[in-house]
Amino acid sequence: MLRHFTLMILLTLGALYLSAQNTAPAEGSNPAPNPNAPKITFKEEVYNFGEVPEGPAVTHEFKFTNTGREPLVLSNVKASCGCTTPHWTKEPVLPGKEGVITVTYNTQGRPGPFSKTVTITSNADEPTKIITIKGEVMKDDPSKSVPIVQPSMLAPKN
Repeated sequence: MLRHFTLMILLTLGALYLSAQNTAPAEGSNPAPNPNAPKITFKEEVYNFGEVPEGPAVTHEFKFTNTGREPLVLSNVKASCGCTTPHWTKEPVLPGKEGVITVTYNTQGRPGPFSKTVTITSNADEPTKIITIKGEVMKDDPSKSVPIVQPSMLAPKN
């Protein structure tokens, strides 16, 4: 009787082990995608400011829509450098609704072409997305902003 009971336990454990092996995803494989997952769809993923003057910051709003079936949550939005600052919709974006990521670039002391990326991390079907701003900062012309020193009419002539 004890031998029969031990055999039953071993057979049950073996069946459970085989069942777990057949239902678990293979190591290194990806789980099946969620067909209802949120989806972030941008109106544009690259924005070109063109030529901008050195000095003032420039800003662009990247608008996006959640085209998925579940709420979209942006967990992090990070710029590629400290001269670029992103601000984003913090609350969940419901399906069919819009959100915005505002990106500001500081042009002060940065003449020349620029291309900066912003990496978005979210619960979307594509969990990491990159948007880009670019343009060219035109060096400030000091002759236009600094008055030229003229000799005073009251100064003695040598």
